[in-house]
Amino acid sequence: MIARRRHWIHRQRGMVLVTALLLLIVVTLLAVSMFRSFGLDEKIAGNVREKQRALNAAETAEQYAEYWLASGSATAAIACTPPLVAAAVGQVCAAPLASFTASLPWTVGVAYTPAAPIAMNVTTTPGQGTYYFTPTFYITYLGPNAAGNGTIYQIDAAAYGGSPDTAAVVESTYLVQSNVSCLGCNQ
Repeated sequence: MIARRRHWIHRQRGMVLVTALLLLIVVTLLAVSMFRSFGLDEKIAGNVREKQRALNAAETAEQYAEYWLASGSATAAIACTPPLVAAAVGQVCAAPLASFTASLPWTVGVAYTPAAPIAMNVTTTPGQGTYYFTPTFYITYLGPNAAGNGTIYQIDAAAYGGSPDTAAVVESTYLVQSNVSCLGCNQ
């Protein structure tokens, strides 16, 4: 009876070792998958941040184009050709943007870099806090509005985040009215 008991005890010790090793493997796999998911979440958050930066830069260029049009700087529509011009010059183009290019970065239109104190570090070396390419906008002359009191323009703007993979394009239709009166000024 004592011999049987010893044999049974030795068999139990082997089963405990195998069970412990299997549990250790399972716990290790769970830990590795958990760390991988944390890394994936960080990458997703970084990509969302860069896409938002690109969208904000494109909207800033679009708003500058609207400001430029509203300030009365617009001249007659011209046949725009590459290269990009500086935002201080500006231009209104006769042909729609699609007739020039469908891919980014655009080679025609206006390059917009915000004035100081806003810092915009533009470099083709990807990195945090940098922009891959200067934001651009393209203004197309669409003609007079139906009411006859203004001119309609289409504004397309594009910008990048920190890499060539994070681009955003926005578009708006903008009316510049020619006979606006101030109702509060005559009192």
